[in-house]
Amino acid sequence: MKPVRTRFAPSPTGYLHIGGARTALFSWAYARRHGGQFILRIEDTDVARSTPEAVQAILDGMAWLGLTHDEGPFYQMQRMDRYKEMIAKMLADGSAYYCYTSRDELDALRAEQEARKEKPRYDGRWRPEAGKTLPEPPAGQSPVVRFKNPKGGVVAWDDAVKGRIEISNDELDDLIIARADGTPTYNFCVCVDDWDMGITHVIRGDDHVNNTPRQINILQALGAEVPIYAHLSMILGDDGTKLSKRHGAVSVTQYDDDGFLTEAVINYLARLGWSHGDDEVFSRQQFVEWFDLDHITASAAQFNTEKLLWLNQQYMKQTPPDELATEVAKRLAARGVDTGNGPSLAQAVALYVDRCNTLNTLADAVEVFYTTVTPNPELLAQHLSNEARPALVDFAAGIASVAWETPAINALIKETVTKHGLKMPKLAMPLRVILTGQAQTPSVDAVITLIGREGVLAALSRNS
Repeated sequence: MKPVRTRFAPSPTGYLHIGGARTALFSWAYARRHGGQFILRIEDTDVARSTPEAVQAILDGMAWLGLTHDEGPFYQMQRMDRYKEMIAKMLADGSAYYCYTSRDELDALRAEQEARKEKPRYDGRWRPEAGKTLPEPPAGQSPVVRFKNPKGGVVAWDDAVKGRIEISNDELDDLIIARADGTPTYNFCVCVDDWDMGITHVIRGDDHVNNTPRQINILQALGAEVPIYAHLSMILGDDGTKLSKRHGAVSVTQYDDDGFLTEAVINYLARLGWSHGDDEVFSRQQFVEWFDLDHITASAAQFNTEKLLWLNQQYMKQTPPDELATEVAKRLAARGVDTGNGPSLAQAVALYVDRCNTLNTLADAVEVFYTTVTPNPELLAQHLSNEARPALVDFAAGIASVAWETPAINALIKETVTKHGLKMPKLAMPLRVILTGQAQTPSVDAVITLIGREGVLAALSRNS
């Protein structure tokens, strides 16, 4: 068998979004699973819309996801000579021809066909045929080049996701493969690239299904081997509608900004339209070992923000606290928060990680250990009752000399509430609000231990 060679070929007209990232992941994983090669190709022939910024956004997204390519990136605009060489070859062997039909003529043809309720299509007026006499080329008009699509029969392929697909050649007109200015068109460039790069498996979105029969015909005309095609179903938003910015169709790097771990996003993408039994949480390596095309569903996948958040939380819990602390430190530094003056950030992260589902919410939670907290007056009034004030005074006195360890602090809290005839929340809740500004925290004795004696006394002095 030929070595597996897959490719990811985005157009640099925007950022790398979830749909493109899933395509890249599946293409990368299939190559890795089979010991093959993964090629990155930038399809930048749409000069009007392609930008260097979009190219960089794609490269940044791929880098963040850890989807390393073995060859490339190749840029189509740097391969123009090769495309023109192959167009000249096709003109010479008769599989392509010059067409001088003007824009006005095409518009008139379309109007006539629509009036007859026919599918608009080029009528082959400049197509060379046996016994057919072509008109003289109009003076001063540059022609396009059209592919001489086969007549009759069908184009068929066994799609690795969708199964057998057959399209009648009579449904396909003669595609323009080079514009009047000589620049080749998308479908032609793709064919030459896939052939030259030895692509064995084309894994891409099902919005390309209509391109596939045209590309198969062009590849066969070139004498190239046709790859195996696997067309991935579309991804819907949480509400079942087409994915949009409000539910996931944002730049992949936005997930980094929003506090998601790379491995959680990879795991989530893997489950968008593919499954391995009931497994939900699995490593990148496991995914590569398990991945195949047989278990990709042909039905649309649905993006679920809550599921992604849950998965991210599972990965955060599995991540060593010092690694999480490194990521949280970046976020706090961006806010101007100095984590050098306070407790160990790894310890703070470990205390709060079970309560947070993104790095950003984790940073929000632990920021209180490195800033001067000013509780919301209404929240403080809600929890700081008159009966709790004497208990807080006694607790502050005890804190000044207690052994600084969680069991001793816990014992002091219990002694204080017992002495004042209070239930635990009557003291614990105002302590939480005074020390962190939050009504919900991990065990208050653990929070106190982490803040440190001086910080606790200072906060009690300011607010009780």
